[in-house]
Amino acid sequence: MNAEIIAVGSELLLGQIVNSNARFISQQLAGLGVNVFFHTVVGDNPDRLRSAIEIAEKRSNLIIFTGGLGPTKDDLTKETIARHLGKKLVMDQEALESIELFFKQAQRIMTENNRKQALVLEGSTILPNHHGMAPGMMVENDNCIYMLLPGPPKEMEPMFLQFGTAALSKQVKTDEKIVSRVLRFFGIGEAALETEIDELIEHQSNPTIAPLAADGECTLRLTAKHQDMQIAQVMLDEVEAKINSRVGQFLYGYDNTSLVAELMKVLKEKKLTITAAESLTGGLFQQELTSFPGASSVFKGGVVCYTNEVKQKVLAVKKETIEKYGVVSPECARELAENVSALVSADIGISFTGVAGPDELEGKPVGTVCIGISIRGKQIVVEKLALGGSREAIRSRSVKYGCYYLIKHLQDSQKAN
Repeated sequence: MNAEIIAVGSELLLGQIVNSNARFISQQLAGLGVNVFFHTVVGDNPDRLRSAIEIAEKRSNLIIFTGGLGPTKDDLTKETIARHLGKKLVMDQEALESIELFFKQAQRIMTENNRKQALVLEGSTILPNHHGMAPGMMVENDNCIYMLLPGPPKEMEPMFLQFGTAALSKQVKTDEKIVSRVLRFFGIGEAALETEIDELIEHQSNPTIAPLAADGECTLRLTAKHQDMQIAQVMLDEVEAKINSRVGQFLYGYDNTSLVAELMKVLKEKKLTITAAESLTGGLFQQELTSFPGASSVFKGGVVCYTNEVKQKVLAVKKETIEKYGVVSPECARELAENVSALVSADIGISFTGVAGPDELEGKPVGTVCIGISIRGKQIVVEKLALGGSREAIRSRSVKYGCYYLIKHLQDSQKAN
């Protein structure tokens, strides 16, 4: 079964919202063994929607629509599909009663156009909406399946999981399953990564290897097809082993993880506390840490030391250090990391100092960054970077490098012990 997802809504084309529905549905269809070859976005226009349907019918035998099932005049998805298929729209009594009950319980007057949400394609399988008003539906016509889902993710996702997957499972003619795994790399460029595994990509078949762009990182999506999920996982393991033999030193995690998530995991496992002294990053590192629930178990607090005055008065950086080496220096980064860990009695202190731009500082070019790392009982180390990109990119990548280096140093410490 080959599927196409058509998202309906002018707000998507205007960039007012992101089409997260297509990603979610694609992930779910992969688990059912359904290929998704096309994503289409079309505005609230019946002629253009009909044109998109005609194109989709020529290349897909499952078309899933999201959006356009609401009560307003620009919600035209089911009306357009009904005309295209030559089918009537009929009132679904259960859906209508659910809508009427909602307005009664909310003590609001139900306007006539809300009845429109209970209209469904004649002969379709109804997908109940337990998180909104408009029901979804699925109908088959001339060997093509049409599934209509609401646009809001909070309605669409539970509807698809509870009712859509069960309805599709009865239609899927293959037992073949699709299993994917995303490998996340840091510390190696996208071009360099692809060069190292070029031979594997060149001869891929099943599993497939697909490089994906990421913000300051590199990812590879591995995808295997097989009737047996366990065998598919073994196939992925074998390909991953070949990749790791070439670039495994840069692998830091899988799927939807992140560098800061992996750092938090290591800190919690080792029961270590951390603090930070941030100059050019302005608190970004601490913000990332505290975005995780339970961060207080590892993060004790920190200092944003943007000015020299704060570096000296709060974190006791020596005046002579600044005068001799400057604030953008390994020497300053070393004192910041050591002193901030002592200030709050943390096991680890990390510091960020450098030049985010747009102008150079102390004769140092934009992108010069020094990251100091002080781990209790270990020698203080400083990592010096030369980063490119915009001011925000330099700040963001500095935080990622800080997480990356901390993870590596903590892992190296464990190996040494």
